[in-house]
Amino acid sequence: MVEVFKTNLNQQRVRPVIKALTESFPACKINVDMEDCDKILRIEGELVSAKEIMKMLAKEGFQCAVLDY
Repeated sequence: MVEVFKTNLNQQRVRPVIKALTESFPACKINVDMEDCDKILRIEGELVSAKEIMKMLAKEGFQCAVLDY
């Protein structure tokens, strides 16, 4: 399963956010395209919970929405 999100992550906080996501979803592949205007967060793995990911980012003060494609 792959989930793709539009975010407003910033360069200063992207590493800590990725670290927190990796700790919560250790079996998933996680990356962020900071060069994209939508700061795309892509998570690939068996147990991906879009709701939980959006909640985690909101807790860190960031917006995150599932990207429709």
